[in-house]
Amino acid sequence: MWQEISRFGKKLVDAGLVGSYFGNISIRAGSKIIITRHNAPLDKITENGVVEVKLDSSSEINSTASSETIVHRKIYQMTPALAIIHAHAPFAVIQSLVESADHIIPVDVAGQQVLNEIPVVHGGIGSPELAVNAGTALKDHKGIIIHGHGSFAVGETLEEAFAITTQLEYSCNIRYYVGLAGK
Repeated sequence: MWQEISRFGKKLVDAGLVGSYFGNISIRAGSKIIITRHNAPLDKITENGVVEVKLDSSSEINSTASSETIVHRKIYQMTPALAIIHAHAPFAVIQSLVESADHIIPVDVAGQQVLNEIPVVHGGIGSPELAVNAGTALKDHKGIIIHGHGSFAVGETLEEAFAITTQLEYSCNIRYYVGLAGK
């Protein structure tokens, strides 16, 4: 499983959706979560770059796991997701800062079809508030933006979560430029 996480970590960095040391990726494996380690460079994940944690409770190993483990855990508990990608996609962050609404409506056709709307949720990094807000929003959506922080995307596979991440960023990019054009 770490190989799949590594593949998508590199894709995220190569696409400019995260800096090497930002963001995190996880896969649900039954009653466990395989998640990137805290401060592991996503474009250089090895077997030692991931950690296995329990789905239903925290443990001492959580201190080596991503700082967003609590959020991943809550999303898995509240949704049918089997894979999660948290990116620091630049245009998603920008749109969350310039829009005052609690959601962003894509102006591009693909974004409208795939995402419909993108909830913007609040909460501190790795906080219980963010965990509940993200889990609640992802019950009805495949992708969300955390105000000023980045995106979370879910799927049955990392491929699907990556596709949602890229569509979310593309839609925010288009919306940004349409706004600059005064439309």
